[in-house]
Amino acid sequence: METKIKTEIDEPTFLRDLVKVSRQKTYQVKWVDRDGTERVTRLSLAEHARLNTMAHARHISMTEVMRQAAHVPVAPKSAASASE
Repeated sequence: METKIKTEIDEPTFLRDLVKVSRQKTYQVKWVDRDGTERVTRLSLAEHARLNTMAHARHISMTEVMRQAAHVPVAPKSAASASE
């Protein structure tokens, strides 16, 4: 008995998008997490540009922006968004 999982995106579309994303150039930002763990975050061109703009505006490196971001507390999910 075979069970099919229904999804909003069919497999060919998913696979095409997966290949499309894998062909894009990524940028790596090395930084140190608040617990001292060395991290490497891969960014798309758009993410890299936005992070670079933020760093430039603050006159600090992208590495420092990522380190500072690790200390920003995550806002709790509201009841409305948790039910979605």
